[in-house]
Amino acid sequence: MAGLEKDTPHPTALTVHTQSRVLEIGFDNGRSFRLPFELLRVYSPSAEVQGHGPGQEVLQTGKREVGIAAVEPVGNYAIQISFSDGHDTGIYSWELLYRLGDQQDALWADYLKRLEAAGADRDTPMAAAGGHGCGHHH
Repeated sequence: MAGLEKDTPHPTALTVHTQSRVLEIGFDNGRSFRLPFELLRVYSPSAEVQGHGPGQEVLQTGKREVGIAAVEPVGNYAIQISFSDGHDTGIYSWELLYRLGDQQDALWADYLKRLEAAGADRDTPMAAAGGHGCGHHH
């Protein structure tokens, strides 16, 4: 894990809104974002979601209703989020959280496009993957 860039904004406030399912995060450069749990979940940095290289990403579906069970700090550079669907291997760096907030619209559009390409939608249940979810489906 590379050290943080000096200019990476740091969060000054972090609030989990369980009812509206958004993670509200304020940064020390004055910007604040409301990140839907679903966005955080489908863009989880874990290997389970990202795969082990470009093109290996596992499309996450049926996460519209996902909740956040816990948020744990990881050092001074990240948080680990435990989701209600049992997914808890994603470590979200400040940089990633900032990028998710900053590019939220583009990321949503991309996600919806990928769903469409897969013939799925936001409510399609995930196909149960065997083992730790690293099956290579082409």
